[in-house]
Amino acid sequence: MKTVLCYGDSLTWGYDAETLGRHALEDRWPSVLQSALGADVHVIAEGLNGRTTVYDDHTADCDRNGARILPTVLHSHGPLDLVIIMLGANDMKPVLCGTAFGATQGMERLIELIAHHAWSFDDDEKPEILIVAPPAICETANAAFAAMFAGGVEQSSMLASLYADLADEKGCGFFDAGSVAKTTPLDGVHLDAENTRAIGRGLEPMVRMMLGL
Repeated sequence: MKTVLCYGDSLTWGYDAETLGRHALEDRWPSVLQSALGADVHVIAEGLNGRTTVYDDHTADCDRNGARILPTVLHSHGPLDLVIIMLGANDMKPVLCGTAFGATQGMERLIELIAHHAWSFDDDEKPEILIVAPPAICETANAAFAAMFAGGVEQSSMLASLYADLADEKGCGFFDAGSVAKTTPLDGVHLDAENTRAIGRGLEPMVRMMLGL
């Protein structure tokens, strides 16, 4: 059986901007991907609201620094055949980073952590890595989110191009989630149920290719 780890933020966790709760399990993109791939693949959803690539959020009541937590997560779920990373949206917050370039540097750090991870068993093969650019932030009338992500509409629109170049440089797979999904104007950042399902469906061909299925 192949094992896939989906490492992400609230877009992976399944935050619902309409209810301020969580999308149904079957609507979250890792679940949709699992259904599409079938029983021969185990898809693990590892999403945390507010998670960044490498940046500390001192306002949070948990550790949202993706780089600090990633080695522990890799040990928890290994051995792995593929790691899908969809992070960078929260890096757009000016108080944390605020630039697409900074998010790309953070993504590069995550790639290096996986490549040089001290796997538990000597015969563990390093997993493939698939970088996913989150859908770009859109304009919103939600004053709190507009302020929280000031400048994010412009900066997040640059992520796909920068991530694609990084994937090419590092020998990783790449998928632009913005090619199949759009953020909701309710808060400008999150996804409605249909758009989060669309990411799971859109990822299936790339994941099958990378797993050799």
